Amino acid sequence: ISSASSLMEETELCFQQLFNTSCMRPRRPHFEIMLTYILLSFISLLTVILNLLVIISVSHFRQLHSPTNLLLLSLAVADFCVGLLLFFQIVLIDGCWFLGDIMSFIITSASVGTMVIISADRYLAICYPLHYSTQITQQRVNICISLCWFFSVIFQSLIVKDNLKQPGRYNSCIGECVFVVNYIAGLFDLLFSFIVPITVIVVLYLRVFVVAVSQARAMRCQLAVTHQRSVTVTVTKSELKAAWTLGVVVVVFLICMCPYYCVALTGQDNFLNASSAAFVICLLYFNSCLNPIIYVFFYPWFRKSIKLISTLQILQPDSRETNMH
Repeated sequence: ISSASSLMEETELCFQQLFNTSCMRPRRPHFEIMLTYILLSFISLLTVILNLLVIISVSHFRQLHSPTNLLLLSLAVADFCVGLLLFFQIVLIDGCWFLGDIMSFIITSASVGTMVIISADRYLAICYPLHYSTQITQQRVNICISLCWFFSVIFQSLIVKDNLKQPGRYNSCIGECVFVVNYIAGLFDLLFSFIVPITVIVVLYLRVFVVAVSQARAMRCQLAVTHQRSVTVTVTKSELKAAWTLGVVVVVFLICMCPYYCVALTGQDNFLNASSAAFVICLLYFNSCLNPIIYVFFYPWFRKSIKLISTLQILQPDSRETNMH
């Protein structure tokens, strides 16, 4: 599937050998080009602003420094970079940017890895609640996040190493953006960036929801006899709410990512017309701005932090200690 920049190209491609017309293609309607510009620009700007709010919220307020929120911070950083790269390619470059394509691969891989860690986090919190608070610490989560980004950089660099040796070596037409991954590397990328992570995510969350439903039923039937039991029920409800919220994030992520990878899996990307390719690409990018929107509906602390940030109250002394719950 072509990158976002190639979706907005208007001019015909000219083969370097003048007698060969294999690279000629019809011009796209001006209205379609402008609509693509406006849509992608809006998505990129919204993605940058919303995820910046998440980054500031989790980083600034001390009460939000929990293991689960650190995972949301990692996801927000990845989504923020996606929006920034998209905006940079549209507004400043208006064409192919080889480094941007490589960074997109790395960021996407890191996002998928973060989703796997989020699923594992919820699995441990719901299925093993007695051990979660002692075993899952901020330090261990930070290590997992760092390893996720590190291996994403290494793995994707190995996948695209042929392109790194000589950028643009596969371009046969002037103005063309060709990013080639050999068959074996493509299989590994598809396997470890899509099939294995998605399988792990689905299996873990199926287990989480089975346990969550059973616990929710038990809590509805339970009477809080003592104060201690009441506290225990409240904590369990909090974890269950987090599981359902992050479950929505995971489902939306799968809906937005699956069309892109399914096209790659079936190998039918060459048969997509411009409109279909644009829809798949826009859906992939749009996922990056959906997560903060989900947080607005499900997390009261995020709504409160947006209010504090927009009114500049975070600039006040001791604002880091604000009660966010």
